[in-house]
Order: sequence, then structure tokens, then C-alpha cells
Amino acid sequence: MSDLLSALSWEDFRLVGAVAETGGLPAAARRLELSHSTVFRRLAKIEEAVGFPLFERGRDGYAPTPAGEEMVAAAAAMAEDAAGFASRIEKREIAPAGDLRIATSDALLQALLTPILAEFRKAYPAIRLELALGNPSLNLSRRDADVAVRATDRPPETLVGRRAAGLAWALYAASDAPLAAAAGPWVGPSDELGALPAAALTRARAPGGEAAWRVNSVIAMAEAIGQGGGVGFLPCFVGDGRLDLRRLGPPEPELATGLWLLTHPDLRRAPRVRAFLDFAAGRLAALRGFLAGEGARGPMA
Repeated sequence: MSDLLSALSWEDFRLVGAVAETGGLPAAARRLELSHSTVFRRLAKIEEAVGFPLFERGRDGYAPTPAGEEMVAAAAAMAEDAAGFASRIEKREIAPAGDLRIATSDALLQALLTPILAEFRKAYPAIRLELALGNPSLNLSRRDADVAVRATDRPPETLVGRRAAGLAWALYAASDAPLAAAAGPWVGPSDELGALPAAALTRARAPGGEAAWRVNSVIAMAEAIGQGGGVGFLPCFVGDGRLDLRRLGPPEPELATGLWLLTHPDLRRAPRVRAFLDFAAGRLAALRGFLAGEGARGPMA
């Protein structure tokens, strides 16, 4: 019996079932998208492996023998089991579960993502979130995180994802600062954030080419500006959402960047990852005007 099982495949059972259901080789060949000769040869090999004829060939077509009826019944049971498995998997995917580690920045979390993540948890209570903040070097290829939410125009080629929105930057001062504040001290990124386009533009605009405050956190920059430490460039989703800040001009085109939702290729079909990517993309799409500095209401409003 073990030799017989090793000699037969699911496709063999499927072929026998198709011949029985259609009553002949031509119709079975069409259903299976095979040639008539292929079905004929494969049926002969199956009967040879089984050791019994599976069909009686008559003027009215192919009728299963007792052995054929046994194999047809087995084929139907296998198909039912496969359909049941698929249904159970689909139901499991409706309610994804497990741990989801998200890498992002403190600015994105504090000024944008927190209410989105809270909504996501309500929609998917079986998913537990872990946040890894402020480390752009977290390696999704090594599974340091499952998903990254990053402000970039050059996402790593080793990752897959989608550009969810564009992010605008503009010049801000404290809400009670004088109109000539831009001539005074500036707040800018430190060397740790030197890759930000805002770092180069700060050096170009600040008196003497240097910021009076150099900070390694966008949120800390916003705090320093709001407390009257000077003027500085901030993402509009940070600056426009704070009462202690006011914008001094329109968004700076050279500072615009993209907001990407990224994951490792091996994880993109994982139910928990797919659920988050789809959910976050939908929420961020609704905020595109706000993120582009167009004055729309933000998630914290």
C-alpha cells in the first residue's frame, strides 16, 4: 500500500475525478486544460499503478468500476479537505494576530502616528504593538522590526512597500516671536541628523551659517523653537499641530520628502503586516493635505 501511495499524486486523483464527473476523456481534458492524449496516457499509468481498471469504456462514455468509485470518493474527500483548509485560513486572516514591531522616528510617532496606532489596535485587538524609535539603521532584513514608517525619498532596495504621502517642511518661530525673528538665532539639526535636507538649508539661511541650537531630535527642535530659542525648519505635521509655533512662510520645496511604509519581502503577505500596511496607508491618505502643509486638520486635532 505504501508503494501505491507513493506512486499516486493529488493530480492523479483529480484526473480520475474529472473523468468520472464528465463521463469521458475529451470533457475531462477540457476541464483540466490538458490534451486528450495526455489524459489518456495518464489514466493508463494510474490504472497500471493501482492494478485494477478504474473505468468501463462503453458507448455512453466512461463509467467508474468499483475501484474507480473508491478513487473518485477519495478525490472528492481530498478536495473537500483542501477547501476546508482554505476556508479556515481565510477566516484566520480576517483577524490577524501576533506581535508587530514598528520602527519609526519620535517625531512621526508623537505628532502623527499615535492616534493611527490607537485606531489600529481597536480594529485588530489580537495584534500587539512594539515601537522601536529613533534608529534609522534598524535592519528589517535582519528582522529588527517587521515594519518601518520612514520619511525618505530613497527607501532601501531590499525592502518593499508604498509611498503613503508627501511630507512638507517650512520655517517656524514661537507663536509670540517678532516678525523679524528669522534675522535672529536659529535652531537646527545636529550632526546626527546631518542627512536631513533641513541641515544644509539651515546652514545656508542662518546668520553666519551656523545654528545657535543644534539638536539631534526633531521634536526637541520644535520644543526649542516654541520656547523662543530661535527659528528653524520643521515638518509641517509637527509645526502646524502646535499652538506655541507659527509658520513664517510656505513650505520649502527643496525640503519635501516622502513618507514610506516598508517591510521585508518575506513578510509582506503576513496577515498582521498586511493588515497594518493597508490600515496605515488608508489613514495617511486621508491626511495628505495636512502632511503637505496645506492647512488641513491633522490627526491630533
